[in-house]
Amino acid sequence: MAETSHLQDSLPRIRSLLFAPASRPDMCAKLPRSSPDGVVLDLEDAVASSAKAEARSQARDATVDLRGLRPDLAIFVRVNPPSTEWFAGDVADGLGEELTGVVVPKLESAAQVDAVQQALTKAGRDHLLLLAGIETAAGVAHVGDVLEHPSVHIAYFGAEDFITDMGGVRTDDGLEVLFARSQVALAARLAGVPVLDQVVTAFGNDERFLADAAVGRSIGYSGKLCIHPAQVPLANRSFSPSPEEKERARALLAVWDAAQARGEASVAFEGQMIDEPLARRARALLDE
Repeated sequence: MAETSHLQDSLPRIRSLLFAPASRPDMCAKLPRSSPDGVVLDLEDAVASSAKAEARSQARDATVDLRGLRPDLAIFVRVNPPSTEWFAGDVADGLGEELTGVVVPKLESAAQVDAVQQALTKAGRDHLLLLAGIETAAGVAHVGDVLEHPSVHIAYFGAEDFITDMGGVRTDDGLEVLFARSQVALAARLAGVPVLDQVVTAFGNDERFLADAAVGRSIGYSGKLCIHPAQVPLANRSFSPSPEEKERARALLAVWDAAQARGEASVAFEGQMIDEPLARRARALLDE
């Protein structure tokens, strides 16, 4: 795993990252109400081409207002991809002083990350956390190069754009993106960066969201992108250990520590053999 020039220990913990169009000040003002860990003022998909210039100033204003409402909130602005005509203007004019970080979608190479960092430096915003979006075929193919770049602090997998780029079809069970979703989680783990899971577009279907989040957590994601406030408490719950999980972890470690004191390298617990990797997983769960 990469050494932490990524400063992972000092990063905000993000179980839920809630998006709103930067061009909708009314929606942006309501973002903290559902208690997300982080919010994104979106200049990309959620803003029409004709509204992008005005949305930049709206994003700066919303950042100040949100920081006043919740000083601890992780606040990001998602700019347009580096390959678009809007990227330079977004970085120059859309990133306020109170931001936590910048979300850059559709990153596909280390060279692109270099270009992003140069643009941020030129704008005097190179102190911001960089959240890299992996959501194209090329992005998944080169995900290790992107996430191992020292400027990248957090990442997310965007399934909708990815499967569109692939010319595929989204299905309810999500098998068509499981390989790519797993590849991004693996690359993030190797790079030492937290990674946020794909959106669930059916925002009125709690069961589907919880099932999708359970899969994401099981393969190593630490949080989820949210497109509706109702998804935030579901994400926070899904990516936090339950009281039952914590109690089981404590019981497992008690059995394990006793076995270690007896000089045993493995021991039975609740009908299964446990060893150091399982004990390590239990410790990690209790640290969340």
